[in-house]
Amino acid sequence: MSRVSGAVSAFAAWVTLAEGRRRAAVAFGAGALSALAMPPFSIWPVLALTFPVAVWLIDGASGRTRLRSALHAAGVGFLFGFGYFLAGLWWIGSAFLVDADVFGWLLPFAVAGLPALLGLFHAAGFALARLLWRPGWRRVLVFATGLGLAEIARGHLFTGFPWNSYGYALADQAWLGQFASVIGVEGLTYAAIAIFAAPAVLADGRPSRALLGTAFAALAALAAFGGVRLALSPTAFDDKVVARVLQPEIPQDVKSQESARDTVMDAYIALTDEARDPQRRGFADASLVVWPESAFPFLLAQTPAALARIGASLAPGAALVTGAVRGARRPDGSGEADFWNSVYVVGDDGSIRATYDKIHLVPFGEYLPFQSALEALGFEALTRQRGGFSSGDRRAVLSLPGGRRFRPLICYEAIFPEEAAGEERPDFLLNVTNDAWFGRTPGPYQHAAQARVRTIEQGLPMVRSANGGVSSIVDSYGRVLASAPLGERGVVDARLPLPIEPTVFATTHGLLHLLMPAAFLCLVFARKSRV
Repeated sequence: MSRVSGAVSAFAAWVTLAEGRRRAAVAFGAGALSALAMPPFSIWPVLALTFPVAVWLIDGASGRTRLRSALHAAGVGFLFGFGYFLAGLWWIGSAFLVDADVFGWLLPFAVAGLPALLGLFHAAGFALARLLWRPGWRRVLVFATGLGLAEIARGHLFTGFPWNSYGYALADQAWLGQFASVIGVEGLTYAAIAIFAAPAVLADGRPSRALLGTAFAALAALAAFGGVRLALSPTAFDDKVVARVLQPEIPQDVKSQESARDTVMDAYIALTDEARDPQRRGFADASLVVWPESAFPFLLAQTPAALARIGASLAPGAALVTGAVRGARRPDGSGEADFWNSVYVVGDDGSIRATYDKIHLVPFGEYLPFQSALEALGFEALTRQRGGFSSGDRRAVLSLPGGRRFRPLICYEAIFPEEAAGEERPDFLLNVTNDAWFGRTPGPYQHAAQARVRTIEQGLPMVRSANGGVSSIVDSYGRVLASAPLGERGVVDARLPLPIEPTVFATTHGLLHLLMPAAFLCLVFARKSRV
């Protein structure tokens, strides 16, 4: 043990005393390596190597005043965050190659610009930690508080972007992620930072090592809680609902062409009606059919022939839930129209039974911030919808003909815990998305994994249809019951899992995570401590 401690101490000293380019390289490299904790790699123990490096970098953030030390910490925090987000989000650039003649020039700005903006949150978190810095084991909890608060802010400010929040390193493992049913992924973020930063104390004296044991005990407790919860909770099914979920794998440059309307519609109908075996004969055996986001290169509600074809294909009493663009003329007589990214419920008579309009739109993808100014300069959203999409005005729970109710989540709405919540509790969550923008990259894997955590938080199953992504049916504990591999055309067939009783997270409206930084700081600033 003494040899290990000596080696760690030597390395910690090397990191702490690093200056200039070496210091910048260490911060960037540690951040980039941290991205391996996220899907599709899911090497979560790597954080036990990189977070201690972050602690040691903040140890070395010295200055003549506390403010200068905080600014120094902000610098290494920015580089750590920039490395993390560059390595974890580079795939976003793929979307700019779908229509490369128009958007290709923006690719380097998107690939480097978004990580740089998100890195500012890490800079703020590291700076806050340095302002509150304390020696020994206390600095680990201070680091967890500062970076954790920064991560929560990243998920909420400026419309929010909680993609690859550190809590997903734990939540991606079903047996480690079950405590999300109590504190949510935001609470797991604080836990992950504190647990994986704890090895930093190996470079300290013996009194600090009690924290390392506490961290191991916390990780073991999460694993035990998850293992027991899963073992005692077999999946229950609703025998009245048999779902067929499509993963059509229609290329984005084809799906968006109006000239391909018949080709696209034929592909959906043929794939839905494809017999997989005598028990899965397509439309005839499915009471719920799900097609992905923005499924059509035309306005479905204004295309009676398409609705009639859908109605004629569905079995009696069955329903199609599909993503589609909805359009309507403005009532001001201007002749202009507004458009929404929507979900429709279509009945067996071809009528639209219910509609939901997406609320949480993707900046630059579905709308342009400062729209008038940017459009005047020639910019447009990636969807190439002039004026962008309009936002819906309310969350909704929609009903199927048989009475089952679901909460629709369109695209990246599924990464926001609050979008899956609401006073009106449904029977299941339904996520439609179009990840064909990103091809066979880590993006669709990350999207699917983050959406799955909503089932653990809410205690609700999820049905997920993704074009160019990972389609699946997930039970109320986050167990994937059936799925289609990324990049493969196919369907997912399964009975609908039943919901469970509302979780602690659901009943407390996801607020328990707020207790964690308060508890950390109480421990840090307590006059006497036996840790």
